[in-house]
Amino acid sequence: MAEIGKTIWAIAEGYIPGGSAFTDRALMSHETACILNAGDRDAHVDLTVFFADREPVRYRFTVAARRTRHVRFDDLTDPPVPRDTDYASVFVSDVPIVVQHTRLDSRKAEIALMTTVAYSEG
Repeated sequence: MAEIGKTIWAIAEGYIPGGSAFTDRALMSHETACILNAGDRDAHVDLTVFFADREPVRYRFTVAARRTRHVRFDDLTDPPVPRDTDYASVFVSDVPIVVQHTRLDSRKAEIALMTTVAYSEG
């Protein structure tokens, strides 16, 4: 399949709610970047997370060719992305990818789910 997507993606809105009405990991409040690499080459991705009151942090990971990878922001641990804190993120890849942002807010039993395709350039 041909490569699709862009090499630079931004999610301007980020926030992991601190509370959750559930203890099941799948239902705990979280944010996820869903990344599609439809091309024939592995995507090497640099993720930078920006904050209002501190320096940005950087993470690196690979999305295999012809695969998808869901990166939960609460799984980023070196350093961890704090809960109850505003942040934004930028993804830079060496091959075109597609990035979608999803938030599960389960602070109440009536779960709220939000998803949107990120802004892209490049």
